[in-house]
Amino acid sequence: MDIILLERVAKLGQMGDVVSVKQGYARNFLLPQGKALRVNAANMKSFEAQKAQLEAQNLETKKEADAMAAKLDGETFIVIRSASDGGNLYGSVTTRDAAESATAAGFTVDKKQVALIDPIKELGIHDVAVKLHPEVTAIIKLNVARSVEEAELQAAGKSVAELAAEEEAAAEFEIQELFDDLGAAGLDDFGDDDAAPAAEASAEDASDEG
Repeated sequence: MDIILLERVAKLGQMGDVVSVKQGYARNFLLPQGKALRVNAANMKSFEAQKAQLEAQNLETKKEADAMAAKLDGETFIVIRSASDGGNLYGSVTTRDAAESATAAGFTVDKKQVALIDPIKELGIHDVAVKLHPEVTAIIKLNVARSVEEAELQAAGKSVAELAAEEEAAAEFEIQELFDDLGAAGLDDFGDDDAAPAAEASAEDASDEG
């Protein structure tokens, strides 16, 4: 199907471009979203009449998006999720999660604006794209952790593997200390047992001399 774009559409073209797309893509997305018109004489004439206004609107919305991107780009938001000891999530982080975390921090972000660069299925810090305008995209970071404390450690540069290794080392150290304490206590008991017969022997020797 031939359409005329009313705004820039990634991988298709700029406003005013006439392009061919699959009918399903046009009918289910581009046309109902107001991003394009079917190519015919009436629509071409309508576009030419609206072109100046559309360009002005696009310029205004792009300016607003640029201002928003300046504040949003590079921001990090915490998402708390359950995960295995190996860092694999029980489920995954969605575009809704990203939008809600940004909104909770005071930014107005809709889940439709969010594009996951890669599926998020493990703990860590992940880059996520937020499309504020057809020509403006901000990159935010989601710090996915099991607790706020863990998120803070990840933000400081600690990986899940490093945190797990540290916890394991600390546990082993505590166990070793426990065994050391038990061993020391056993030696003390053994020493007391040796001292008792020696004391009794000394007492018997003294009575014999008397």
